[in-house]
Amino acid sequence: MFQTLKRELLAGITVSVVALPLALAFGMQATGNSDGAIIGLYGAIITGFFAALFGGTKGQVTGPTGPITIIFTGIVATQGLEYAFIAAFMGGLFQIVFGILKAGNYLKFIPLPVVSGFMNGIAIIIIMGQLQYVTGSFLVVLLTIVFMLVAMKWIKIIPPSLMALILGTIAVILLEKVVPSVHFTLPFINDFIFFDSVERIGEIPKGLPQLQLPIADLSVIIQLIPAALSIAVLGSIDSLLTSVVMDNMTGTKHKSNKELIGQGIGNSLAGLFGAMPGAGATVRSVVNLRSGGQTALSTMVHSVALLLFMLVFGPLAEEIPLAVLAGILIMTGITMFDYDSFKILKDEPRTDAAIMLVTMILTVAIDLMVAVGVGIVMSALIFMKRMSEEGFKISSEIKEDLKIYNLEGPLYFGATELITRTITADDSRQIAIDIEKVTIVDASGALLLIQLRDQLKERGQNLYLVGNDLDLGGILRKMNIFQKFGYAGHFDTMDDLIKYKSLFHDKTGA
Repeated sequence: MFQTLKRELLAGITVSVVALPLALAFGMQATGNSDGAIIGLYGAIITGFFAALFGGTKGQVTGPTGPITIIFTGIVATQGLEYAFIAAFMGGLFQIVFGILKAGNYLKFIPLPVVSGFMNGIAIIIIMGQLQYVTGSFLVVLLTIVFMLVAMKWIKIIPPSLMALILGTIAVILLEKVVPSVHFTLPFINDFIFFDSVERIGEIPKGLPQLQLPIADLSVIIQLIPAALSIAVLGSIDSLLTSVVMDNMTGTKHKSNKELIGQGIGNSLAGLFGAMPGAGATVRSVVNLRSGGQTALSTMVHSVALLLFMLVFGPLAEEIPLAVLAGILIMTGITMFDYDSFKILKDEPRTDAAIMLVTMILTVAIDLMVAVGVGIVMSALIFMKRMSEEGFKISSEIKEDLKIYNLEGPLYFGATELITRTITADDSRQIAIDIEKVTIVDASGALLLIQLRDQLKERGQNLYLVGNDLDLGGILRKMNIFQKFGYAGHFDTMDDLIKYKSLFHDKTGA
């Protein structure tokens, strides 16, 4: 019992170290000035604690994320900060309603190309939002990025973002004493500042967040409904995607509707206390898991640790330069970008590639909700066309000690839930998936095979993939699915697998 408690406490403290600079940076991004840092920190504290307390994913860490920040930034720009908090409160209520209506059962069916598209678009927007600091304090931003790159490559003990925050702040203090102001006039840039005195976060409130009851007339509430729905829908998608990642790493199954209710409670309270809304954060959740956090306790400890930091070390945080936070955000955007989605553009089905590109472009050029809506509609239309031509079936049989699942029809995003539910419920030690009768494969279906292999491996089970994809245009081969299974995991025919297993059995006596 004591060891478990100790592990959860240490994991929570560890993940708070990762969350601190990101909360400050995302908050600054949302408001465009130093006032945002504290609302980002408040957001990580409030949403992190209450989403963990009432949510349905063990060990998931909630706080400001890229998608939520971009939505909140737009609301602040168009409606003002006070109304943005009301929108956050309303968005949380919508999420609670989603959970009660069991909408979580449907939100997880977001196709991979749509997810890749809007995440790539968000990464671009985050980077573009920091260009004012690149031209206004170039040396500081550059040094922060260098510090973060060095930390990512050679320093494993301290999170790269925290290392960059500390070293960047120290560098600014030293540089301001010895380096003179350096300004240039460049084409298209009236005043390019290589180095000058740098703006700081400034005063951080010493007390707890104050309750701010949402006061608005009916017309304003109606006006804020689209913004609140944006927070609710994208926050829910973002959180449930992180929940799936956690499931794959732990071999457990999250409760999607309970998770939506927990996220909604956290975001409603964030709006009431003048804080940024949040969502399940993948990187922070993975850090929590790898640090030993397995329950809601570690996530709640992360929030308490952030609160103590604000109360005890607030004066130190006041000296953090905004340009340093900008450098951290730029690197966050760079690492958030899904480069693999571009590497496999030529190999994915053309429809998937088109959906990803359209979603990404619309995210940057118009609006995140519009982009996701268009991407989902495109996917649905393509899905309906495919389903009008093909159906999907899964059957099973047993040969010797091998449980074989035969897939027939299109292996697409709509079939992943059935496949996952069926195969993960099987406790057989040796499982094979036969794709000889698969007619169509999309990116979600292809990557599902790897996810199943990894999840079963964590449980001590072996998963073999049988069949070639010559009739599918070589899509699985081009996406390196066969290569990732390896020569001992992929076989062209079932006879090849049976022969391999008999030879292996003879040599090992297993």
